[in-house]
Amino acid sequence: MRSIMPADRLHLLLPFALPAAADASTALHDIQSPALDRLIARATLVERVIGEDFQRTLPHERWVARQFGALPDGASAAADEAPLAPYMLRADGGEPGSATWACVQPVHVRIAHDHLVLIDPASLDLPDDEAAILLAVARPLIEELGVRLEAPKPTRWYLSSDAFGTLAGASPLRASGRNIEIWLPHEAHSGERSRAWMKLQNEVQMAWFEHPVNEAREARGLPAVNSIWFHTQGVARPVHSPFAQVLSDAAATRGLALSAGVATSAPPRSFGELSAASRAATNGSGVTLVELDPFSAPYIEQDWARWNQAFAALQSDWFEPALAALQAGELAELRLTLCGDTGSVTLTVTRGDLRKFWRRRVLASLFIE
Repeated sequence: MRSIMPADRLHLLLPFALPAAADASTALHDIQSPALDRLIARATLVERVIGEDFQRTLPHERWVARQFGALPDGASAAADEAPLAPYMLRADGGEPGSATWACVQPVHVRIAHDHLVLIDPASLDLPDDEAAILLAVARPLIEELGVRLEAPKPTRWYLSSDAFGTLAGASPLRASGRNIEIWLPHEAHSGERSRAWMKLQNEVQMAWFEHPVNEAREARGLPAVNSIWFHTQGVARPVHSPFAQVLSDAAATRGLALSAGVATSAPPRSFGELSAASRAATNGSGVTLVELDPFSAPYIEQDWARWNQAFAALQSDWFEPALAALQAGELAELRLTLCGDTGSVTLTVTRGDLRKFWRRRVLASLFIE
């Protein structure tokens, strides 16, 4: 007999699972998704957030910040706010205190014909030992400028300085693959570029130019680490969690959970691997949030064949067994938050909803124009 799931409400957060309408036919080519199709058809639409093309934050970032109460008071669901760096610092083992922090990542900026293009930092394949060497070169330059630097992990740094004021930066995945000109950090209120940041960035870029680490990388056919990227600046606020436990690999989501005093760990590979210990963490009540992110890299790279494969795996690993658990009464409620690169959709479905045969929503109706 299958065990009854004590934590019987599950919320799946899926970044980059919702292609834009223009890409949908390619992304979903030949996809067979009967379980997801039925869940969507019978679900209740909880929320649909339509973002804008040039927002600097991503829908899933805004969503988690809003769920935990990390946004400024009065911020709307579509507000271009995701001050997540202090919570990321906490997830990485640091303590943000009351200071303002920004996350800064080593990146590669590629020279195109007449502009510069940021590549996805995850594609750098930057090991910790190389990152630590580059950090050791950059640290004294940064600290000489009066900027506080914390780097519990060498591939992700955190900077704090009054000189950065209300500087707003774009999420790396928001700017990846695009001309970086409009995504560079600027003062949120005036739109002006920050001289303090440009000076710091330039110092680091010059120090890394022709550094032995980069020369060795290029000899191996890897991109040089030639710049740094500023994003998610903010101050940690007291937060609360609507979830009894959070299973995620994302630093921001884990940091928010830790700040709210909620149990957090890595997500399981499948619905069937939601372990008894993990389920018991909710004490028989509450919602378990699981953030799954197999889509980001192929979405950013427009590799729709790989995105399609990830979608098919999610169908068998999560949607089919979750639907079966709903039908058997082992799962009381399933929520899905599907995000694209500008907007998001949240749906909820219960066992009773599955009997509402007159509901006929289709996946295509969720695409963001």
